[in-house]
Amino acid sequence: MSNVEQALKIIKRGAVSLVQEADLIEKLKTGRPLRVKLGADPSAPDIHLGHAVVLKKLKDFQDLGHEIYFVVGDFTGRIGDPTGKSKTRPTLTPEAIRKNAETYKEQVFKILNPKQTKIVFNSTWSEPLTLSDILKLTAKTTVRQLLERDDFMKRYRARKPIALVEFFYPIMQALDSVEIKADVELGGTDQTFNLLFARDFQRAAKQPPQVILTVPLLVGLYGKEKMSKSLNNYIGLTDPPGDMYGKIMSIPDTLLSSYFNLLTDKSEADIKEMEMAIANDKANPRDYKMELARDIVTQYYDEAIAQASAHEFKNIFQKHGVPEEIPSLTIDEKDNSLITVMQATKLFKSNGEIRRFIKGGGVKLNGTPLLDEKAAVRLTEGAVLKIGKRHFFKLIPLKR
Repeated sequence: MSNVEQALKIIKRGAVSLVQEADLIEKLKTGRPLRVKLGADPSAPDIHLGHAVVLKKLKDFQDLGHEIYFVVGDFTGRIGDPTGKSKTRPTLTPEAIRKNAETYKEQVFKILNPKQTKIVFNSTWSEPLTLSDILKLTAKTTVRQLLERDDFMKRYRARKPIALVEFFYPIMQALDSVEIKADVELGGTDQTFNLLFARDFQRAAKQPPQVILTVPLLVGLYGKEKMSKSLNNYIGLTDPPGDMYGKIMSIPDTLLSSYFNLLTDKSEADIKEMEMAIANDKANPRDYKMELARDIVTQYYDEAIAQASAHEFKNIFQKHGVPEEIPSLTIDEKDNSLITVMQATKLFKSNGEIRRFIKGGGVKLNGTPLLDEKAAVRLTEGAVLKIGKRHFFKLIPLKR
């Protein structure tokens, strides 16, 4: 197998589509380091395992000797990516974008080698544009082309508003590829329109069009929608190791194969062997989840911390114990209804969410379910409140 064939095999592992494979082969044959681009708008402060899928693919390119350009969309973030949205996204303030961008820089280096990664901000070339420059950019496309985008067309047909500024998102994102002369751009399958759009702009700039590599969208913890902070079904790269381990253990069995394939280096042959063993009742999915959880915690922390997280998980969930170290929660003895105590944990966004959680039996005091939101919580010595599977609080009475 030639070096190009070997590289292509690594690059295509776990990918959904490659446009155009022949172009990539020709680029690889030159032997020069390719400019491989990934753009990310800092719309939220945390990066999760869903983002890690494409970051790990970037690492594959990096390990093959190519140049990584991580484009922080501090300018495009002011527009907001309309992908998959049924309405115009709220605009972020420049301050929020800058703050989020700084956390992105820290988090991507949990996967990428900082010495081989160029982090650039697209405000560098987009901010100085004049109205004349922008008019020239818009002349390179048509409204018809933009309306071919699925989410725009759905909103148009449903007579839902489309802000004019949203049309500028794919245009400005395409400009990023032109500015860095990208050879390859990566993204999730939901980004296909944006990625392909940039090829047209590169041709207009007399540049060879970038190759497009898309990766699957990682399904979130509940086994339905894609992993997303807004759906609260995510595992953050900065989650505490115990939480990270516990969340992995909570995923449906059906996600095991895709998580191993997209988030670890487990071979395809070993994944097939795992699937056969589970299907033939020769293995317990729980054991593979423990392997997966150890692997992921090791990636973002280290092996010793992963082993400690496994030990803590077994202590809590298999021996029905309580972690050695849990946060304290001081509760006023004169205002200690269950709903007030739940509010004090700051785990919930609304009282409605708290009520649903209580009715579902997800709250226990010293192992006993609490089902009445108005009932006073008994603040006895050593009282431990358990919320869901992973959150524990030692209740301390505030006496007056």
